[in-house]
Amino acid sequence: MPRLTVGDRSEILIERELPPVLPERTGREQVALLVQPGAAEIGERVAESVDVPVAGYELPDRDEAKTPDVLTDLWEWLSDVGLGRHDTIVGVGGGAATDVAGFVAATWMRGIESVLVPTTLLAAVDASIGGKTGINVGGKNLVGAFWQPTRVAIGVEAFSTLEPMVYREGLAESVKHGYLADPVLLGMLQNDGPNAEPLEMVVRSVAVKVAVVSADERESGIRAHLNYGHTIGHAIEMAHGLSHGAAVAVGMVAEAAIAADRLDFDAVDEHRATIAGLGLPTAVDDIDVESVRRLVLLDKKRTADGVRMAVLAGYQEPTVIDVDEAGLSVGIDAIAM
Repeated sequence: MPRLTVGDRSEILIERELPPVLPERTGREQVALLVQPGAAEIGERVAESVDVPVAGYELPDRDEAKTPDVLTDLWEWLSDVGLGRHDTIVGVGGGAATDVAGFVAATWMRGIESVLVPTTLLAAVDASIGGKTGINVGGKNLVGAFWQPTRVAIGVEAFSTLEPMVYREGLAESVKHGYLADPVLLGMLQNDGPNAEPLEMVVRSVAVKVAVVSADERESGIRAHLNYGHTIGHAIEMAHGLSHGAAVAVGMVAEAAIAADRLDFDAVDEHRATIAGLGLPTAVDDIDVESVRRLVLLDKKRTADGVRMAVLAGYQEPTVIDVDEAGLSVGIDAIAM
């Protein structure tokens, strides 16, 4: 069983079938199980596998779960079921489910144990790993907390039932990890596209994120590299309603164009070819330039010199630069149809 760890507090188990969900420990009296609708069958399997009482809560789908109203309902529900400090919150579903479960665990009784069971490729290789949680208030993930799950249980067989586009969303995060740190992973995705062997792809992709997060849990340094494609991608996601993975794919093309302009590393056409080969978009039709610009400038990584943005100085050579409005225009122009 591939097992990776973030420090000494968070372990990631990766198998073809669903690995054991709850870490063994004493004192746990019940589990609050937060499940998105599309993950109901896996949620039932999780409930049947644990040896303490389970209280279940159905989350809304996708980012409809990441709202203050949902959080208020959850906190009131946890009070009603009497979830205690020694109990566990388990989140089952996509990236929104793992974000919400992690944030609720971080804030309930000032922090209790969370366990995450990602059921989409995107959640498995990105959202569930590393302890970042986020809620959308005005912009993407502007409210959140760092809270490491005790365990992330990944069973890659769950991904075989995903709709093709939902699966491809996760490939955007995997190819990002390939560009950042793993040429073998990048080659797998360039050569095999969506048919890349899922277990090896997930293990390699998670290993990249674990290595970065273990070195910089609170994003004071190299963890910012993991934002590649996300600064412009998040703005596109909010302005145009694209899925997260599709928006990140487009965001990588935009940020590759900025790297070509600022750092003379021109891999824009290669990015377009690689991303298109994964069945993901590389541009936005009728892009709302002003909304995207406004949302980028609202980004929490903004400084007096512009927006801090992760780009590539070369293959597997990520860096962070300040991008002003002129540089941002270069990126937006590269993705406008």
